[in-house]
Amino acid sequence: MKTPRENLLCVLRHQVPEWIPVVGHCDPYNQPNREGMDPELVSELGEVRWGDTSTVAFSRYLGLDIMDWFGMPAARVRQRKVTVDQTVGGDTTTRTWHTPDGDLREVIRVCREANGVVSSNWTEHLVKGPEDLTALAAIFEDQMVEPDPEGVQRTRERRALIGDDGLILGSMDGTPLGMMYRVYSGVATLAYLWVDAPDALRDCFDVMERKYLQRLNVGLQSEIDVVVGVDDTSTTVISPAMFEACNLDLTDTRAARAHAAGKFYFHHSCGLIRDLLPLYRRTAMDAVHAFTIPPMGNVTVAEGRKALGDRITIIAGVKQLAGPMHDRQAVREGIRRMIREADPWDHFILGVTAYPNRTMVETRFVVDACREAGQLSARE
Repeated sequence: MKTPRENLLCVLRHQVPEWIPVVGHCDPYNQPNREGMDPELVSELGEVRWGDTSTVAFSRYLGLDIMDWFGMPAARVRQRKVTVDQTVGGDTTTRTWHTPDGDLREVIRVCREANGVVSSNWTEHLVKGPEDLTALAAIFEDQMVEPDPEGVQRTRERRALIGDDGLILGSMDGTPLGMMYRVYSGVATLAYLWVDAPDALRDCFDVMERKYLQRLNVGLQSEIDVVVGVDDTSTTVISPAMFEACNLDLTDTRAARAHAAGKFYFHHSCGLIRDLLPLYRRTAMDAVHAFTIPPMGNVTVAEGRKALGDRITIIAGVKQLAGPMHDRQAVREGIRRMIREADPWDHFILGVTAYPNRTMVETRFVVDACREAGQLSARE
């Protein structure tokens, strides 16, 4: 019998696995409800933070395969001349960046829910207009990217912790286009820049991606199995024409570097992606990570399989856990339908994300339904 790690690698190499992998995910935005939770798991999870062992703990508790959203701490980034002033008032952080091309200010607010979920958002972005693009580019130009021995060691320790139970994902910044709307400018300002300052915007993107690739080159020397470009691409903010103009060659460059280092390359895009899939098919990406089905997304597994072809793996979120669960048979059937649509199962993975509105009893029901429907060997 294969190990979970070997079984996951089968899928990514386009071989039919012994069972359909069902992987878990936990992060500060998505973490299980503590109500009725095993005290041992409560203690092990603690305060969930990015890059901690919560996904490993959550997955092992439920008997899931591990696909750990770890990051790439092997690469350290520091500013040489650009300086930052920061003030913190409660859950609001204000930063002012002093660059050779002017100052930029951002304001970030942390939101805390009663169930323990922690999220953050920019109430003021660094880039407010075309005049700020040169200063943003200056921040990136000033960066020194270098190996971090402590980060390399942490990656080695995480690899040992996971062992044969799964894979370690080295998450990195998304495309400059994706990072602009998510972090640096917001959607409205990006739309303005795209139309009124296209050349300056592209020049800034070039500088950003050069530094992102430097970080990638360092991270690839560590013991990660997969590179994940965290783009959150969705047609609600990035049109197919925008993606085609900016991200096709970029994605191929990242994927080529990952492949040369013996790693896989995933594109993280949890949103409305149906009209982007034909473009994804033209790239060398290995998987669409967090493929979002209806009702949260706008494309089914069957439609995605047809649009992506037989090379790109679908890592589909089990959104039945997020929707109504009063009809358990309907939930089971929804999961079975996804799996039937993925036939012949040589490029398909199910992802169970922790939801704070769900108890562990409800989560375990969904996990058991996934495992039952995904036992391929029982069908032979």
